[in-house]
Amino acid sequence: MTITINASFLPHTDAEASLAFYRDVLGFEVRLDVGYQNMRWITVGPPNQRDTAIVLHPSGVGDGLTAEESALLNQIVAKGGYFGIGLATDDLDATFAQLEARGADVVQEPIEQDYGVRDAAFRDPAGNLIRIQENKR
Repeated sequence: MTITINASFLPHTDAEASLAFYRDVLGFEVRLDVGYQNMRWITVGPPNQRDTAIVLHPSGVGDGLTAEESALLNQIVAKGGYFGIGLATDDLDATFAQLEARGADVVQEPIEQDYGVRDAAFRDPAGNLIRIQENKR
């Protein structure tokens, strides 16, 4: 049996801001952009990895959620402690400099972690934590 990762899901609170971040700051390609009523799902991914994607979905929307629960979920998402994703790069310093120059919200500059990876961290417009680690050489 072979199982691969096809897509991960991250909430967005502003579709246009998230689209601009993932497309213009991270350089991901837009693979699908679907709207329904006042909601929008955007699928993005690295141009060199066609079989892996991130689906940006409306935050606080779901069957059975009350208005109060949706508001609470949106508050938790905005704090950045609920959702996140790990990315990797061959040159962390160059990637960090490029993302910082493009206006990414820096959480942590590149650092060698005690647990054996060198990484940096950013937040997307919804507050999701994006960690980027350097590939081992």
